[in-house]
Amino acid sequence: MSTMRAIQVAKAGGDLELVEREVPQPGPGEVRIRVRACGVCHSDMWAKEGALPITPYPIIPGHEIAGTVDEVGDGVLGPWRRGDEVGVGWFGGACYHCARCRRGDFITCENAKIPGISFDGGYAEYVVVPADALARMPDGLSPAEAAPLLCAGVTTFHALRESPARPGDRVAVLGVGGLGHLGIQFAAKMGMEVVAISRGTAKADLARKLGAHHHIDSEATDAGQALAEMGGATVVLATATSGAAASALLPGLAARGQMIVVGAAEDPLQVPATALIMPAAGVSGHPSGTSQDSEDTLRFSDLTGVRPMIETMPLEKAAEAYDRMMANDARFRMVLTTE
Repeated sequence: MSTMRAIQVAKAGGDLELVEREVPQPGPGEVRIRVRACGVCHSDMWAKEGALPITPYPIIPGHEIAGTVDEVGDGVLGPWRRGDEVGVGWFGGACYHCARCRRGDFITCENAKIPGISFDGGYAEYVVVPADALARMPDGLSPAEAAPLLCAGVTTFHALRESPARPGDRVAVLGVGGLGHLGIQFAAKMGMEVVAISRGTAKADLARKLGAHHHIDSEATDAGQALAEMGGATVVLATATSGAAASALLPGLAARGQMIVVGAAEDPLQVPATALIMPAAGVSGHPSGTSQDSEDTLRFSDLTGVRPMIETMPLEKAAEAYDRMMANDARFRMVLTTE
């Protein structure tokens, strides 16, 4: 039996360790992917620390997978063939029989499959996934570029296109980091007036380079008031991991504006009722997206030139890449490569 290199977590709270595993075989309805690149996402912490009861151990983390179809199992529906360049994101398949799936809301499936959390993911040379998790990858993206678009990318892209904002509307992006630097690009390419908001001025020039029309320094001014003085935002895309920072922007929502939370804040949001009632505004969360949403994200990025800012490391340095991500030292996405 042939083997592969993989990075596993043996138990909740365990270390990321390099091991030799048997190359997995695809079952019915599954495909095997030769992994070329896998992004390191903050959500990988859920597998490493055992945050969810659905995680079996030992587990191979990783849900930002870009690679090549290597083997196709029996009964696979769709046009998937060996040699196809594909990606797999947070969406690792749905059950298609729960109440949410029966309404077509597959990303909120009650029995959702998540690569690297509910089954082995992409910190390895090979991974087996359900065929319905596959997104076709365009020729213009390298595997390392595509990987972060399959989580951070689809999360921000899909949140914006499903939002009330339309071309010409004002959109504020809170945070110029792993999610925010992509949100700024997507909003700009969608024809929106983009206001980037971050602490200090260190990222102001970068925000403008990425497509922002304005920058607000939340340390130097009341960002919510500044946004309101501009006329308010149709959408505030909250990508920063600060509930306080997001809460401060509620007065900056335009009438019937919406704050969309995509960054997992470490502290609770404080939402005064009057901030929502008077302007008929709202606050909502947004998960990632299905495999089709991921495919749309990759295609849009290829067509418009949206690219993640990445740092790459070889697979065997996964622990170092993970620590760099957790320490917020990455600028802005860490990607593991297998070649």
